[in-house]
Amino acid sequence: MAAAQKVGLRFCSFDKMLYLRMMIETKLNTIPMNNTFTAEERRDIIALMNREIVPAIGCTEPIAVALCVAKATETLGCRPERIEARLSANVLKNAMGVGIPGTGMTGLPIAMALGAIVGRSEYGLEVLKDATPEAVEQGKAMIDAKAISVDLKYNITEKLYIEIEVSAGGASALAIISGGHTRFVHISRCGETLLNIEGGESAEGGDNTEVKDPELTLRRVWDFAMTAPLDEVEFILEAKRLNMGAAYESLKGEYGHSIGKLFRSESERNVMGDTLHCQIVGMTTAACDARMAGAMIPVMSNSGSGNQGLTSTVPVVVYAEQTGASHEQMVRSLVLSHLTVIYIKQSLGRLSALCGCVVAATGSSCGITYLMGGGYEEMTFAVKNMIANLAGMICDGAKPSCAMKCASGVSTAVVSALMAMNNRCVKSVEGIIDDDVDRSIRNLTDIGRDAMTQTDAMILRIMTSKS
Repeated sequence: MAAAQKVGLRFCSFDKMLYLRMMIETKLNTIPMNNTFTAEERRDIIALMNREIVPAIGCTEPIAVALCVAKATETLGCRPERIEARLSANVLKNAMGVGIPGTGMTGLPIAMALGAIVGRSEYGLEVLKDATPEAVEQGKAMIDAKAISVDLKYNITEKLYIEIEVSAGGASALAIISGGHTRFVHISRCGETLLNIEGGESAEGGDNTEVKDPELTLRRVWDFAMTAPLDEVEFILEAKRLNMGAAYESLKGEYGHSIGKLFRSESERNVMGDTLHCQIVGMTTAACDARMAGAMIPVMSNSGSGNQGLTSTVPVVVYAEQTGASHEQMVRSLVLSHLTVIYIKQSLGRLSALCGCVVAATGSSCGITYLMGGGYEEMTFAVKNMIANLAGMICDGAKPSCAMKCASGVSTAVVSALMAMNNRCVKSVEGIIDDDVDRSIRNLTDIGRDAMTQTDAMILRIMTSKS
């Protein structure tokens, strides 16, 4: 709470907070728990969370390209004279218009140049954290010398594919990332293969070992979040520290479209009032503003996306702090939110034509529903309400205006939670919603993963044909 007061975050009235607190405490006493996890199952789920919830600096697609350049450069053994990138359409789409941390520039060429100049593959998605103004100037020189090229990789089905070839003095090296932002599947030098991994998409993992993800359902997500020993899942508070830190830092400057600061302005108060709802939207969009503008601020990502990490963290934290939630409730609500996102992304895939904030805001709606005193049934209502509202929101690349989509997502998250707590849920006769909540999730992910493939292609054509 003290941190919020430092930047002048507005609070609900005492009476409203007391009412919310009483409602939560009354409802939480009635929530059934079903502890069905062995110690091994808990370890597997915690390992999954640790693979998927990791720090990142900058948008993860151009950063993953920089990571691949860094690995190829390390394999070559010297700074390359030429760097060639061949990328899947989804990677290219998400890397065209987003700010690159520490550069004041957008797009792939500067990210690739810095990957070769200062990148260290051991840093993972923080690969560019050693960037300096001097390195940026060297990177600009590489771009001016036309030493960097970016092309589309044709005839592949994998949506997250990065192929980097570097060369210098007659030697060359090749590195390929596929199926995960840090998942190297091929490394070679001068034609000699040093690493080759077969197979499709798997979890993120810097050591490239193939790991089978534990099978989840929404019920198992709920049960795990409610019953896991607290000391085993308190690591999730690092997401709170990083992502709230990004939000507060953003409020000190001007980033992107400054949507977060708009929600703290006098004009916003005159139109929308001084509400917890607006505080949730404002703080989330503030963090997204900074990240999409290329601020050198680490955030905790989820399933390969920093915006997904922000959207599954900040709304839950703001609601929890404003309503006086306990330490345990804070931890369990964040676990519930993040693990819901991981579960949905298992069937959707890393990248698709469906905006990631749809999934991440669904996670935060689950966390908020729990904090409101909801049980598993209310959480299923919230998920169905989210799917009914936001299905079809397209991803047209990473860019500053992503903060607007985050605003739409987290606003809907609050409304969906409130509907759920009032026993209001979209029914199976409406649209793509099914009586079974997991089937409803599959309907969403089937559309995003398969049915919107042509949408993806059209989006890329539009983006690359603009004058």
